[in-house]
Amino acid sequence: MTVTRPGTSADRLARLLNLVPYLLTRPGILITEAAADLGVTPAQLQDDLELLWVCGLPGYGPGDLIDMAFDGDRVTITYDAGIDRPLRLTPDEAMALVVALRMLAETPGIADRDAISRALSKIEKAAGEWADAPVAVGTRGNDDRLATVRAAVERGRALRITYYTATRDATTERVIDPIRVLIVGERSYVEAWCRRAADVRLFRVDRIDALVELEEPAVPPPGVRSEVLDGAVYRPAGDAPEMVLRIGRGARWITEYYPVEGIEELTPEEWLVTMRVTDLDWARRFVLGLGPGVGVVSPSELAASVRCSAQEALAAYSA
Repeated sequence: MTVTRPGTSADRLARLLNLVPYLLTRPGILITEAAADLGVTPAQLQDDLELLWVCGLPGYGPGDLIDMAFDGDRVTITYDAGIDRPLRLTPDEAMALVVALRMLAETPGIADRDAISRALSKIEKAAGEWADAPVAVGTRGNDDRLATVRAAVERGRALRITYYTATRDATTERVIDPIRVLIVGERSYVEAWCRRAADVRLFRVDRIDALVELEEPAVPPPGVRSEVLDGAVYRPAGDAPEMVLRIGRGARWITEYYPVEGIEELTPEEWLVTMRVTDLDWARRFVLGLGPGVGVVSPSELAASVRCSAQEALAAYSA
């Protein structure tokens, strides 16, 4: 698989959002001076300014787009397309943002939760009483499943569940003997003896599509012991095959959400990350989902599988 350096669209968006207010307070500033203040090269700043030419209000015609005047090596914003005016939200818009940010804050893999929390706090403050409206973020179904599982554990009853296994992208039906309910991070799990696998398994409650409490008692085999968890639910076996990825800045969140064997900083923009995986087909889907800022270094069969899937996807588009 060809390794592609990660894009910097997130960094560039942050610069662009900051650029217009910065230039508005400094009319006629030297491009070299602005570049030094913003931490970019003059060439990068020039590219950003060229992009601003096509940014503005819907309609995107004369009088809608941001406009600038250049005087030699100096630049002045002559029309800001309203970016200097504070954003006014209707109550419905504010509520939609509050709900979306609350959901985003609970999403695994988010790299900068502090920024989300700060934004949420500001919008809740601005929204006032609207932010306290009784809107629940989550699903009632998950609460019901968790309550049913807890009840089965307390009564010592077996459960028949329909369960989605993400690593195999498959749904199976199985009977389990619940041992205990666990809360790890923001997730609820039931640890149980799985009669199908003939072993102790940990099932995420939100991946249980259906469950029924059986009349028969939950009777794990004698000698079965609970796993001791240290905060990491998934702990691959030491003999599982290694997967080595070259990742860009945008994919660094995986090192916080998944167990990794090692991290090596190649450049400020790229890391070499080693992980253990038990299923290379899951690893293929995992890598494809991360996008072009990730490259497979090893194993070679995984790189070939990812390349083949990417080529098939491109062929489907061309067809």
